[in-house]
Amino acid sequence: MKITAALSGHGGPAPQLVELEQEAPRAGEMRIRLVATGICHTDLHEHPGRHSPQPIVLGHEGAGVVEELGEGVSAFEVGDHVILSGNSCGKCPSCLAGRPTYCDLAMPLCFGGKRLDGSTALCGDEGAVHSHFFGQSSFASHSIVPVRTAVKMDKDLPLEKLGPLGCGVVTGAGGVIEALKVGFGDTIAIFGTGGVGLSAVMAAKLVGAKRIVAVDLSEDRLELARDLGATDCVKGDEDDIGGKIRRLTGRGVDFTFNTTNAPPVHSLALEVLAMNGTAGFVAAPLGEWAPQMFAMLAGGKQLRGILGGDANPQTFLPQLAEYWRQGKLPFDRLLSFYPFAEIERAFADAHSGKAIKPVLLMEEQP
Repeated sequence: MKITAALSGHGGPAPQLVELEQEAPRAGEMRIRLVATGICHTDLHEHPGRHSPQPIVLGHEGAGVVEELGEGVSAFEVGDHVILSGNSCGKCPSCLAGRPTYCDLAMPLCFGGKRLDGSTALCGDEGAVHSHFFGQSSFASHSIVPVRTAVKMDKDLPLEKLGPLGCGVVTGAGGVIEALKVGFGDTIAIFGTGGVGLSAVMAAKLVGAKRIVAVDLSEDRLELARDLGATDCVKGDEDDIGGKIRRLTGRGVDFTFNTTNAPPVHSLALEVLAMNGTAGFVAAPLGEWAPQMFAMLAGGKQLRGILGGDANPQTFLPQLAEYWRQGKLPFDRLLSFYPFAEIERAFADAHSGKAIKPVLLMEEQP
C-alpha cells in the first residue's frame, strides 16, 4: 500500500516527506497506523548517516493503532492501541532475563535498516528503502513492526502523548528506577535536563529520593526541573560545581545520572559520588576520556552504562503510563507538538533545544 514517510539519505537538515510503497506484514508482524511519534536525539544523529544504511525511514518513539495482522499474530487484535519500543530477538539470555535492550542482536535489529533476512518493508521510485529502524521506522503514516516491538495500552490513554514513553522517558525513568534502583531517602545528581534527564528527575521524586540535584546550562530547563521535583539546581557553567554538589549532602551523592556526552561532565559525575556511589550514563563521552581508576577503587565507586533504562518495555511502559494517569509522572509537560508536514521545523527545534521533546502528529487531532 502507499504510505507517506519521512526519508533520510538525500541530504538536507531533516528527513523529506515522500510517498513510498509498503508491503503487507509478514508472519509475526503487524501494520500500525501511526498517530504520533517523538523525535529523539538518536534520530537527529542518524539522519546524516552514522550507524544505519541509507536511504532509511527513521523514527523510534511511535504510538498508533493496529491495522493489520501478519500470520501467527495472536496477542494483538485490529484496533488495539500500542506504543512502539525497540526490537529484540526474544531468545538470547538478555531477552529471557527481561532486559531486551541488551539483546545479542540489538545492533542489527535496531540499526540494520532491514529484517534479519535482509529484506525491507519499503520501496520508492529509486528502489528499496531501509525500514525496521528500532523495529518500527515510525516517521511514517504506517509502520510494519515485529510483535515484540509493540506494547498494548489502554484505549482511554491519549496516544498522541504516549510515543516518547518508548525511548526517551523510559531511558530516564527506567535508568533511575530499574538500573540504578534509586530508593527512598537516596541522593542523586542528574546532569542534563533534556527529555531523558527530566524523566529521571520525575522518577527520582516518584521513588522518594531525598536530594535531587539537576545540572544544566539552561535557566529555563533548570526551572522546569525544579517544578518537576529537583530539590537543588546548579548551572553548568558555575565555578566548583563538584564542591557545591558535595556540600549539599556533606559527603557527595549516592548516584549520578549523566545524559551528556561531554568528557568533563563524565569526570564530574564520578567526582561528586559519595563512597560506594554509582555513576550511571546513557551517552558515551565524545572524544578521549578515561576515568580516575584509583579514585573509583578507593571510593568503591561504580560506572554503569544504561540502555533503554534497563527496562522491559512490555511491563514497564504500562507502569509508566499508569504513573502518568495518577499524576505522578507528568512527562507530557516536556512535549511540543508538530504536524507531520512540519518535520523540518521540529528537527530544527530539537537541534536548537527550543523543544525538549518534539512530537510529530501523523493525523489531524480533534
